Amino acid sequence: MFFGGSKNSEQEKGHNKVVPMTNFRNTVPVSPMRQAEAYWTALRRGDDVPNRSQIDPRGLENILSQTFILERVAPGIARFRLAGQKVNEMAGMEVRGMPVTAFFTPDARKQMSAALEHMFETPAIVEIEMHTEPSRMRGRRDARMLLLPLRSDLGDVSRALGVFISEGNPTKTSQRFGITSIEMRAVGKAADDTAFKAKPRSPEEVNTPNPAFAQLQSRMKTETSILQEARDLAGRKSAKPARDTARNDAKSKAKSGHLRLVSSRD
Repeated sequence: MFFGGSKNSEQEKGHNKVVPMTNFRNTVPVSPMRQAEAYWTALRRGDDVPNRSQIDPRGLENILSQTFILERVAPGIARFRLAGQKVNEMAGMEVRGMPVTAFFTPDARKQMSAALEHMFETPAIVEIEMHTEPSRMRGRRDARMLLLPLRSDLGDVSRALGVFISEGNPTKTSQRFGITSIEMRAVGKAADDTAFKAKPRSPEEVNTPNPAFAQLQSRMKTETSILQEARDLAGRKSAKPARDTARNDAKSKAKSGHLRLVSSRD
């Protein structure tokens, strides 16, 4: 037969060896995560962690619906401060004020809490691969989450910029994710950190006077202190009325009459 044959035919054996590659392909794109990490890296100063106040929504305009801000409220616990539209759709509700562990299954919450604590304490960048448990109504779905530490206005690392990407939630119901893998990378020094450090000087260079500076200093006049200028100004003000008084006295003497003694021999 052209379209079939016995079960032990060579054609059937060959088809059994074909493995669909879609079982191993992760269809979740990672470009939003790389874009958010590049923006976060650009905000760093040396090897420091960026501040929460530096985050500008315009810098994440293309992925704003997939981003969120976390606030650390206790060891291993962080809640949503802000969340994009797609993040709310994955939860099936408004997530503001909810703990981020609400997205995970009970078995995965301990791993997530440990990852959060490591991120805030080290600090570190956390990248999580997640999946939903398959059911009769829906199959398994993959998702990814990226967490980038931030400093609060008080200077402590207690905020985080996050990106949540997934294949979508067509059922619009709350979903719980298991953790496939967690990658944590300590926040290292920036590539241009050496530009902020001055070249060390030897003791001989520190103690040796600079001849050019000494020559310039000799040509400079001694500056009058502010206190001396105030004294001079007060002295000029007090001396001015004295000169006016003397001038008025001279005028009054000129205008006043004189007594002349006239003697006569008659």
